Amino acid sequence: QPNLKDIVLPWPQKKFVGYYKIARHYKWALNQIFHTFNYSAVIIVEDDLDVAPDFFEYFAATYQLLHSDPLLWCVSAWNDNGKSNLVSNEPEKLYRTDFFPGLGWMIERSVWLELESKWPDTFWDDWMRHPEQRKNRECIRPEICRTSTFGKKGVSKGLYFDKHLKFIQLNSAFVPFTHMDLSYLQKEQYDADFVKIVYGAPVLSASEVVSGVRPEEKVVRVQYANKDEFKRSAKTLGIMDDFKAGVPRAAYRGVVSFSFKGRRVHLAPPATWTGYDVTWT
Repeated sequence: QPNLKDIVLPWPQKKFVGYYKIARHYKWALNQIFHTFNYSAVIIVEDDLDVAPDFFEYFAATYQLLHSDPLLWCVSAWNDNGKSNLVSNEPEKLYRTDFFPGLGWMIERSVWLELESKWPDTFWDDWMRHPEQRKNRECIRPEICRTSTFGKKGVSKGLYFDKHLKFIQLNSAFVPFTHMDLSYLQKEQYDADFVKIVYGAPVLSASEVVSGVRPEEKVVRVQYANKDEFKRSAKTLGIMDDFKAGVPRAAYRGVVSFSFKGRRVHLAPPATWTGYDVTWT
C-alpha cells in the first residue's frame, strides 16, 4: 500500500505539501510497476486528464522508437504550445523535443532504475528537466495534444489552468500511427531535415509575423540572440516564454516551432547555437 502519512514540513514549505505527496506517490507507483509487476515500460496519466481517441495508438507506435533510440528517454502526449491557435490541422505530425513535457508520458524500466535511488522529495517534474537527469536526452511529442486537463483544483490551485491549460486543444481524429512510417523521427534524419528547414526559412521579426508580412512564406524564422529577445518574441507570438533548466517549453536545439495564422514559425537561436544555458530562467 502507498504511504498516506502526513508529511511534516516547516512553515514556509507547508503550502507545497501536495507536491511532496505527489512525488512520494509517483515513487511508490513506479516501483510497483517496475519491481512488483516487472513491466518493461509504463504510461503515466494523472487522474485529471482526458485522453484522445488515438492515445493508446500513439504510444503503441512510438514505443519501438523509444526502445531503439538511446537518445530518447520519453514519449509524451503533451505539447506545451498546444493551444488551438498555435497548432496546425496535422494531427499526424510528431516532433523530437529537448523539453520533458509530462502530462501523459511513457518511459522504460531502464530510466526508472536510473532515477529511483535519487528521486526527489518534491517537484519531481522540474527535477527531471535538470541536465543531471536529462543528460541531453530527448522526448517525442505531438503537434496536437493527446491529453487535456480538466483539473482546475489541483495542487497548483488553478495557477496555470485559467491562463493556459484550458485553451489546450485535445486531438479528436484517430490517427493510425501503428500503420505509419515514423522513421522520419530517427535522430540523424530528423536533425538534418530540421536544420535545413529552420535555417533555410526567411527571417521575420515577431511583430512582422503578427502583422502577416510576406504571407506567401509558409515557413518563417524569428531569430533570438539572448534570453530577453526570446521572452519578448514569445510574448508577442503568444507562446510559453518560460525556461526549465534553460530549456524553453517544446524546444529542440533551442528552436520552438509552432503554427501561427496558417504558417509554420520557428523561434530560433543562431545556427551557431551550441547548447542551453541553465542560468536562463
